[in-house]
Amino acid sequence: MTAEAARVYSPAAHRTARRLETDPENVERDLVKLVLTLVELIRQLMERQALRRVDDGSLTDEEVERLGLALMNLERAMAHLRDHFGLAPEDLNLDLGPLGPLLPEP
Repeated sequence: MTAEAARVYSPAAHRTARRLETDPENVERDLVKLVLTLVELIRQLMERQALRRVDDGSLTDEEVERLGLALMNLERAMAHLRDHFGLAPEDLNLDLGPLGPLLPEP
């Protein structure tokens, strides 16, 4: 292994980087953040699909009403969970590096 490669890859640094956070409070919060991020992504996708279907006229008035209520209830539940775990809406938007943020900006 060259000196440069040894500097870039250090087993000690690799072990440290792979170490998990052992503080149970942080682990729980991070897990909740990940789960809520996925739920928020799915909620936004469902909302867009619902709007497309409403615009296409492929839903009855009753279906539109039920879908609207379901999406509002889901959004309310998400707000409650964010508050409970001390998360802001922007905390759920993962930075994907060069790809940009996961969720569209409001």
